[in-house]
Amino acid sequence: MNVAAQIAIAVGSIAVLLAVMVAVRHHARKHDLSAEVQRKLVHIGTGLYALTLPWLFADRWPVFMLVALTLVVMGVLRLPAIRSGLGATLHGVERQSWGDILLALAVGTVFLLSQGESILYILPIAVLALADAAAALTGSRYGRGFFQVEEGRKSIEGSVAFFMVTLILSMVCLLLLTQVGRANVIVLSILVAAFGTLVEADSWRGFDNFFLPAGLLVFLQSHMATPMPELIALAVILLTAILGFLAIARHLGLSTHTARVYVVAIFLLLSVTTIENTVLPIMVFVAHAAARIANPGTSAHPELDIVAAVAMISFAWLALGLATGLNALAFYGLTAMGLCLGLIALALAPLSVVWRWIGGAVAAAALVWIHRLLLGTPGDGMIADLTWAGETTSLAMACAAVAIAVPLVRPALFVRIRAARLALLAMALPLGGYLWLAKENTGW
Repeated sequence: MNVAAQIAIAVGSIAVLLAVMVAVRHHARKHDLSAEVQRKLVHIGTGLYALTLPWLFADRWPVFMLVALTLVVMGVLRLPAIRSGLGATLHGVERQSWGDILLALAVGTVFLLSQGESILYILPIAVLALADAAAALTGSRYGRGFFQVEEGRKSIEGSVAFFMVTLILSMVCLLLLTQVGRANVIVLSILVAAFGTLVEADSWRGFDNFFLPAGLLVFLQSHMATPMPELIALAVILLTAILGFLAIARHLGLSTHTARVYVVAIFLLLSVTTIENTVLPIMVFVAHAAARIANPGTSAHPELDIVAAVAMISFAWLALGLATGLNALAFYGLTAMGLCLGLIALALAPLSVVWRWIGGAVAAAALVWIHRLLLGTPGDGMIADLTWAGETTSLAMACAAVAIAVPLVRPALFVRIRAARLALLAMALPLGGYLWLAKENTGW
């Protein structure tokens, strides 16, 4: 298939998406369909179409071009002049949601991270397309029992529907697309369904459209070859962690929803990577708790925002590492370190100027030392493929200085949209350093 044909298919795919939205909008007016039903019909159609992408194009780049075009279209549909017309098929619901944008990002991310392995692409996208829609539609039509989340409530019936659909999809996909033993298929499918149900039930503002497929991919990638006893132990650990964290949540000033989100985030970190790679991300949550008490921002749900920031940073570095072929864990650690220091700086803001800077300098020195300790030696741990021991300390010190100084000098910048702004600040220097060092090592 030549380049022109692939571009034509990508552009045609956007036309198909818009045609589906027009058809759904017309059908909704004719049959008085609710905004939620309209949104989920588009969601199902988009997800099922996304399942064909690995076989629709001969190369990988048209998929990423299609994702970029979709993001542009989703942005246009959010404009006030269009939002009440065709855009109402996606934005007619009352709650604020970024689900349309995150769905497109999820398809591109899962396509990249799956690296051509069918099970890692098909199962997460199928769950997103079918199980997520089943949960929403079941809950809106048959929901009788509800539990509270930060921006409203979700139904027990919807979560049960999600679990059952995911369980069936997992068993079918694992049996047909892998060589996993049948006993392991059952346990792994139950774990996938339980983990997915937790992510879907506890997501907010449409973040499940990204966290669900991306989280399932990482979970599958890490545990498809895990022996049965370890899978059972993993299930016990997850259940124990949820029950334990819920028991102490109120003593920490956390809602039950936030407690579940923290458990899922930390469990995913611990279950898919080595312990040294989780130290700095977990320290971010501790620093956030201190900042929230000493210097709260204006976010309605700050705990959820910081979990989202850590998750998005994690997937961003994972994707960069795969895209370049060079290990990015050390730079991920630098970003987590910077985010942690930014939160510490905000926690220090109420102190006098002298004590602020003394505390900031001590925190920066300590976290640079911790990051260096976690790196190990060239060829081990986080440093892996890049042997840049000389540059490590200099870059870490620069990242720490920027991350601590900016919030100390201008704390007012981080009153609103705190987690996102701190994440961008923490990401800037590590990203620049990574790209420069990658160029030096690969020549691209």
